[in-house]
Amino acid sequence: MPLVSVVMPVYNSAATLGAAVRSVLTQTHTDLELLVTDDQSSDNSMDLLRAFAEQDDRVLPERASEQGGAGRARNLAIERARGDYIAFLDSDDMWLPQKTQKQLAFAAEDDAPLTFTSYYKMDADYAGESTDWVPNNRVVRARGHVDYRAMLVRDHVGALTAMYDRNVLGKRLMPEMRKRQDYALWLSIMRDGADARGLAEPLAVYRAQQAGSLSSNKLSLVQYNWTLYREHERLSVPRATRALAGAVWQSLRNSRI
Repeated sequence: MPLVSVVMPVYNSAATLGAAVRSVLTQTHTDLELLVTDDQSSDNSMDLLRAFAEQDDRVLPERASEQGGAGRARNLAIERARGDYIAFLDSDDMWLPQKTQKQLAFAAEDDAPLTFTSYYKMDADYAGESTDWVPNNRVVRARGHVDYRAMLVRDHVGALTAMYDRNVLGKRLMPEMRKRQDYALWLSIMRDGADARGLAEPLAVYRAQQAGSLSSNKLSLVQYNWTLYREHERLSVPRATRALAGAVWQSLRNSRI
């Protein structure tokens, strides 16, 4: 079985961390390692991670020497990864039990080095486990095929569902950006010629605001998207404007789910 390296950044996540970690450890595909980087949390997140590591040697926590944000935390974990595949999960989200198994089979069948899936949304105060999850109608649907041009108009890849083949693409790190570093990574992979394939089945659960709300955090991403298009992707002003319009429309659309 291929080894899957799961990358998880953590910062003051004690309230949701346990469910996130357990959603990885209860995967039906068991050949995995959970690489967690704690970004100088001030709560007991690191204590929880050490307790998990004592119970399951697949949990490999590390505390960052200095606070650097989620992108840097993810990169520190990627640098330690030994897996054939590298996947991503944040510390407030969850995977459903068959996520890894089904996504690996999908990647092999489609010969796809970068894959993602549909995912559910849950309320911010959801206190259950992935094994208790009851499907709802709040689903962000995965597009079947995404190339670089389509990705510029809209970020189709939910980071909590993304997985890439290290043997094909190499070990790819995220650009050192304050935000949107995951989007920048998918763009860089696709710019190099690897399209993404989306699995229609929802296999993860994203902790979100109430349906219909558009948080100030999402609105603040407008600035980061513009910087990404102009400085990282080096788009012209007209192309960056079109891409930004697509990003704003996506935020408005997804906020209704």
